[in-house]
Amino acid sequence: RGLGSSARSAREDSWLKSLFVRKVDPRKDAHSNLLAKRETSSLYKLQFHNVKPECLEAYNKLCQEVLPKIHEEKHYPCALVGTWNTWYGEQDQAVHLWRYEGGYPALNEVMSKLRQNKEFTEFRKERGNMLLSRKNQLLLEFSFWNEPVPRDGPNIYELRSYQLR
Repeated sequence: RGLGSSARSAREDSWLKSLFVRKVDPRKDAHSNLLAKRETSSLYKLQFHNVKPECLEAYNKLCQEVLPKIHEEKHYPCALVGTWNTWYGEQDQAVHLWRYEGGYPALNEVMSKLRQNKEFTEFRKERGNMLLSRKNQLLLEFSFWNEPVPRDGPNIYELRSYQLR
């Protein structure tokens, strides 16, 4: 008997090929993956805290006392890049930008250590009484932008979001 091919065997062949992982062509990979630096480079966490209006001053004072200690502690692979209050949009909102050197593993390490830090857990309880809500965003760096650096003085920043397609 001779061997031949048919439409049916082609379908079976494509089904069989789908079981194996194929190499992704970078030109066809997600645009966001192409623009982001490697997963092990810096990861950023942007924290948004909506503070009770009557507590904003006390909240800022508490954060000024505690957050720099985390930033300065050598056992935490993170840096407080910036902290500020919003003027437009959400009112009575505090924003904190953290950089984790080493990506997601560094973030996990810091979070694990902070859960065991008595001063930080007390800070979280006190801070929690001052908040209406909070939200975190994890961000990857664009490969073509420099990393943000802290600046002295009163500054005004614009926060932008991009949706990559």
